[in-house]
Amino acid sequence: MNAPPATSPTHRDARIGLAYGIAAYVWWGLIPIYFKFVAHIPALGVLAHRILWSFGFFVTLLLVRPQWKDLRDVLRHRKTLLMLAASTVLLAGNWGAFIYAVSKNAVLQTSLGYFIVPLVSVALAVIVLKERLRPWQMISVMLAVVGVAVITYGRGMLPWISMVMAISWGGYSLVRKVAHVTPLVGVTIETAMLVPVAIAYLALVGTSSHPLAGKDYGILALSGIVTGLPLLWFTAAARRLRLTTLGFLQYGAPIGQFLLAVFAYGEPFGTWNLIGFAFIWGALALYTIDSLRAYRATTARRAAVEEPAVIAEI
Repeated sequence: MNAPPATSPTHRDARIGLAYGIAAYVWWGLIPIYFKFVAHIPALGVLAHRILWSFGFFVTLLLVRPQWKDLRDVLRHRKTLLMLAASTVLLAGNWGAFIYAVSKNAVLQTSLGYFIVPLVSVALAVIVLKERLRPWQMISVMLAVVGVAVITYGRGMLPWISMVMAISWGGYSLVRKVAHVTPLVGVTIETAMLVPVAIAYLALVGTSSHPLAGKDYGILALSGIVTGLPLLWFTAAARRLRLTTLGFLQYGAPIGQFLLAVFAYGEPFGTWNLIGFAFIWGALALYTIDSLRAYRATTARRAAVEEPAVIAEI
């Protein structure tokens, strides 16, 4: 039998998925540019607007692409709602820390935070899910700890924004993995839970200390699209690509933020930062290679188990 042509649905879906994945992570890598336009507004005010406009965007998507059965099932399941309440807190913390970092010219810390997310996720899996680390994973986590320690020593203080972002996003990913909720339904419920808090903040505090111009409201209104669009692209990519491919693509976001911080915004990047980042990049390289080898080994074992069954059928 001849091999399937390169234009077969499988190859076409993979190319489409890759395009979506690259678009999502490039968008996330460049997203500090958007938040720089509202950096003069208090971070909590920007966060409140982001919640409200994102909720509106996600509700609109639900109207266009109905998932009402999934939504009803989640709303009737108390345990899932409790999990989403936890993920909501983590998501708000991650969004808030990111907005604050951009407003304080600390985009480099957001890059560091997202660089160490995979390693934080591994550590959380060990602590919460009682998974066992493979030897190279353990070395990767240790190298990351050394890297953070070096940066802390050089700065004279813990890069707390990076740690908040890494722990909040790692925890968020873990909760959402356990919750088994579709991305659109999950994030719609999460933003819905935050809407009352956002409205209360804007009603009680508002922007009294920083009055907004008309253009500010227009820019803030775009936060729903800025937040929701890459999520749609990521979801489309996740349906078409292998997890290993997505694993490689995920480094696009912190790389983009790193380049913006150092070359566009001129944030200081001294010797201690260089040494610390080098340890973390080395940790990620080991982690990625080990994950790829583990994936290939698992695939080979499955193929070996399935092949006798195929021969028997023939």
